[in-house]
Amino acid sequence: MSNVQTGASIVEQTMAHLLAAKFDGLPARVLLVAIGMQESGFAARQQVGGPARSYWQFEQGGGIRGVLTHPATKAWARAICSLRAVAPVESDVYAAFLADDPLACAFSRLLLFTDAAALPAVGAVDAAWQYYLRTWRPGKPRPDDWAGNYFAAHAAVVP
Repeated sequence: MSNVQTGASIVEQTMAHLLAAKFDGLPARVLLVAIGMQESGFAARQQVGGPARSYWQFEQGGGIRGVLTHPATKAWARAICSLRAVAPVESDVYAAFLADDPLACAFSRLLLFTDAAALPAVGAVDAAWQYYLRTWRPGKPRPDDWAGNYFAAHAAVVP
């Protein structure tokens, strides 16, 4: 199984078992796989030389804190933590991200949900890039890699 297929499988399982239907849909799935490809290539759950964890590369005081405290996501985050038997506190979620891909994927979807704008339509590569930049705020964004990662995600997700 290729890395992009691994990501698509994690997203599919997470949508089926952890998240409410309102969080699902092709735009969400493609964007989640594209971000995972951009952040880690679904190759490393621990950032090389950095503090970020999971395939989506969350930092404890950044995205994890944001999802746990944002008014639109904190109740969902607590419920998901309960389902995964993880205390809804930054340090415990951060530790769990080294092994719990569905938890990390669910938090990734919730982080996207903190943006008030609608998810970009499938195929809207530039709009998806802007959405990623707003929600992830990557330190090294690598714009030249985005289109390839997005199209790989699209191919893996869209039937």
